[in-house]
Amino acid sequence: MTKHSIATALAAAALGLLAACAGTADAPAPAATPPASADALAAWPPLPAASAPGATPSARQFAASLGRGVNFGNMLDAPTEGAWGLRVDDRYIALVGPNGGWGNAERIQSVRLPVRWSNHASADAAATIDPVFMARVDDIVTRLLARGVPVVMDMHHYHQFDGDPVDPGDITVPDAVIDQRFFAMWKQIAEHFRDFPAGLAFELYNEPHGRITARWNDLMSRGVRLVRQSNPTRVIVVGPTQWNSARGLDIFTMPPDANLVLTVHHYDPYNFTHQGATWVTPVMPTGVGCCSAQQLADIRSPLDVAQAWGQSHGYPVYVGEFGAFNTVAVDDRNRYTRTIRTEMESRGMTWTYWELASGFGFYDPDAGAVRTDGLADALYGP
Repeated sequence: MTKHSIATALAAAALGLLAACAGTADAPAPAATPPASADALAAWPPLPAASAPGATPSARQFAASLGRGVNFGNMLDAPTEGAWGLRVDDRYIALVGPNGGWGNAERIQSVRLPVRWSNHASADAAATIDPVFMARVDDIVTRLLARGVPVVMDMHHYHQFDGDPVDPGDITVPDAVIDQRFFAMWKQIAEHFRDFPAGLAFELYNEPHGRITARWNDLMSRGVRLVRQSNPTRVIVVGPTQWNSARGLDIFTMPPDANLVLTVHHYDPYNFTHQGATWVTPVMPTGVGCCSAQQLADIRSPLDVAQAWGQSHGYPVYVGEFGAFNTVAVDDRNRYTRTIRTEMESRGMTWTYWELASGFGFYDPDAGAVRTDGLADALYGP
């Protein structure tokens, strides 16, 4: 979701999550960045109109295989890898999978790999992806899959697509090609990874909001159809607007495809999980404990909404992001984490924690070890 050690990196996304948690609707599309015309997107038609058929057994099996996972956040989703202080290295890969872990029964079963493709592609409509960067992502995915780890690889932080300001170090592109680049990048990604094992899933877009809110169902349908040209049965992960909040499900239409998994993100109660976070303006007071009756309701309600939606439409639900920032008192943070873990799993949901080794993380990259504050056990322990 955010870069937590550099306050300016994702202020817009964090503020948007705050608005979403308060029930505020997404902002309308900025006048300066109009959507591409229908003609401009003619090469990427939507799926034919039909009812969503519900998930295949293989899609359900993939969702179940994600188990208890983690986001490799603030790595490949930074403007360039390493710009936010982290790179994907062997220490992190060694933590995951059946032969990973750091003691007794702790096991990270899956990885969500956020990738900022847009900053590694040409600024024109063709959005030609840098082959060196593509090879880097390929190598990471290959090594994770070799460890028996299912991977959800997404498109992350294409800020102009949402109508957000770009981050320091990002390229900017002409308004006329913003939407076309989304599809051009996915065409290349899908074709490059077409022969990879079924343990790799594509997540079409992280936390859609802003300028694409009213158009997301259409854009998503076009994206799924595009991926299906080269990956006819690969699992694709899709989610609602409002930064993937369950609140966005009331305007979400699942594409008529059976190899899909629904994702939501969940940071409620926001004034607890992001207390003291300096990229939120105004900074919210610290010292907020957990877990009151109201906080428990705030944790459970979005999960109930997502569970009911998944059951009524026939798709498994995967919580792609959740977590509490390290400004939260240790005992309260651990109590919250264990609580939300229990609530998700009691509803049959699998998950990937945000994130491994930065402001939300349980791994200390300087010490080269899992922290001993109890957070890792709250996530992956008994």
